[in-house]
Amino acid sequence: MLLHAAPVGATGAHFSRFLPWISDSLLRMSDEVSGYKTTVTVLGSGTSQGVPMIGCRCAVCQSSDPRDKRTRSSIFLATPEANILVDTTPDMRQQALRENLDRLDAVLFTHPHADHIMGFDDLRRFCEIQGGPLSIYGSAETLAQLQRIYFYAFNPSKLVPGYVHVVPHIITGPFELGGLELTPLPVPHGAVSTLGFLFSRGGRKLLAYLSDCASVSGEIRAIISGVEVLIIDGLRDKALPTHLTVSGAVEVAQAVGAQRSFLTHQTHEKRHADRMRELPAGIEVAYDGMKLEFEWGLK
Repeated sequence: MLLHAAPVGATGAHFSRFLPWISDSLLRMSDEVSGYKTTVTVLGSGTSQGVPMIGCRCAVCQSSDPRDKRTRSSIFLATPEANILVDTTPDMRQQALRENLDRLDAVLFTHPHADHIMGFDDLRRFCEIQGGPLSIYGSAETLAQLQRIYFYAFNPSKLVPGYVHVVPHIITGPFELGGLELTPLPVPHGAVSTLGFLFSRGGRKLLAYLSDCASVSGEIRAIISGVEVLIIDGLRDKALPTHLTVSGAVEVAQAVGAQRSFLTHQTHEKRHADRMRELPAGIEVAYDGMKLEFEWGLK
């Protein structure tokens, strides 16, 4: 059964009606918390083949700089209310082990390409730890593809211990999750559309995540205008119909006035240090394990 993501303004009761296994802490806002912090971890910053690439002996693939080890693109958000994963890459297990992840409350999917979903079965360990199904969110098309491939995970009548079990939620507009307001950002990615996400709290635009996009429309630019941090697809210098070039990503970052911007989904074209020297102020290269923190004071 597919559920629709709760719209902004939905109460905790709405969620509990569908998700009885989620702890009350996920549903409570942080009014009782003396200091609020959201931590964003870049789990992966590489393109679909990862870096180093199999059989490649280029300078980047042979680099000893850990920032040049780029697993497939994904991020993880930790708030006082929830742990949220964006995409389940083929490298998900190693990413989770590297960052000591031991709990997930929700998974967001950008699109159903292999480099963003093929770690899906590794969600089984989180279901086992938590003793129940895991909520996943995506477009109707993405969820349909996931159900086609991982059909065994979508059967609520057969919850086998040790296997992955999910409750799918179709994203149709802005919704709330883990104390954050999420705005889906549809962007073109060749012949398909992917979802980026704007993560906000109390009207404060914290993070815009656009991992796979060939362009960013004026409407999306307006939505993310003034965002504090932008993580954006900047595949390489040479144009490709499915991804932004580095110069294209820089143009978007400057146009929306992001306070800080980071390029992700990078190929093995250039070493981290070399790319950093070429970028204008306020724009950097994301790397695996990079962390960003957003804080609030006393309430």
